[in-house]
Amino acid sequence: MKILVTGGAGFIGSAVVRNIINNTKDEVLVVDSLTYAGNLESLAPVAQNSRYRFSHTDITNSVKIEELFNEYAPDIVMHLAAESHVDRSIDGPAAFIHTNVIGTFVLLDAARNYYSKLNAEKKASFRFHHISTDEVYGDLHGTDDLFTEDTPYAPSSPYSASKASSDHLVRAWNRTYGLPTVITNCSNNYGPYHFPEKLIPLIILNALAGKPLPVYGDGSQIRDWLYVEDHARALYKVATEGKIGETYNIGGHNERKNIDVVKTICSILDRLIVNKPKDIASFAELITFVTDRPGHDMRYAIDATKIKNDLGWVPEETFETGIEKTVHWYLDNKEWWQRVLDGSYAGERLGLTN
Repeated sequence: MKILVTGGAGFIGSAVVRNIINNTKDEVLVVDSLTYAGNLESLAPVAQNSRYRFSHTDITNSVKIEELFNEYAPDIVMHLAAESHVDRSIDGPAAFIHTNVIGTFVLLDAARNYYSKLNAEKKASFRFHHISTDEVYGDLHGTDDLFTEDTPYAPSSPYSASKASSDHLVRAWNRTYGLPTVITNCSNNYGPYHFPEKLIPLIILNALAGKPLPVYGDGSQIRDWLYVEDHARALYKVATEGKIGETYNIGGHNERKNIDVVKTICSILDRLIVNKPKDIASFAELITFVTDRPGHDMRYAIDATKIKNDLGWVPEETFETGIEKTVHWYLDNKEWWQRVLDGSYAGERLGLTN
């Protein structure tokens, strides 16, 4: 099977590509424009495999995207390319509309044109899988409520609004044009190769450098944490086995307050690192509360019952096992994140968390 993965050099996309190459016999074409968060070094473990190809292409380039569809002839499209950082969307929403909305439109239209030319057998197996976020649902105020596939959309930020827009486009192309689509909405991901402006890698790397560990507000915001390799397995299962026209929520069943996530990381680092920076007794001494960002949602939590019942997927990692693996990965892979910090990333947002 031939799979086209947009955004395959990003955090989740590279995990998907590594999973496909390492655990299946499928071929992969990665399409990525290599913006600040795209990193080919995240694909280095599979880059020499004969089933892997890469195209340095912006998904808003309609001519090039049409060419790639016709040349590669994919059986499945997994669309992960997106601007995804909430703080950046507040500072500059235009890029989010351009990539997440216009880019998705370009892909959908190219897929529709390509699909219309396929024979009956190829049409029967073709899928367009759009990967989205739980942030399209907005905020959960109760302690027991969960996002389901039927939760109304109520995006709070320019980022989540742009993703909600792209979700609606995908559903429209399915209903209007008959394009075989599936959508997934996931909770917060974490794990290896995560770009350093996001909460967990930011806290790890700031702690190692003896810098303040910034926490928005009082840190009481709650997120459902999903280990990225669990997510990659789920995405492949949806892309290959999901029912056309359906939406599947993917969550880690690991709700944690942001402040508790930060304290957990500090505790692990306290255990692993003897010579701490600045003569501190515990990394928790570096925790610094900062002004909350505008429109910050308080709680996200996913009900992943549907994907469990329909497709048999459940996460393998608990938050405790996943965060332990993640901290160890950053300690063991300093060259990867040091090159990110010294190179493509200018560090202008390393004081903020997601």
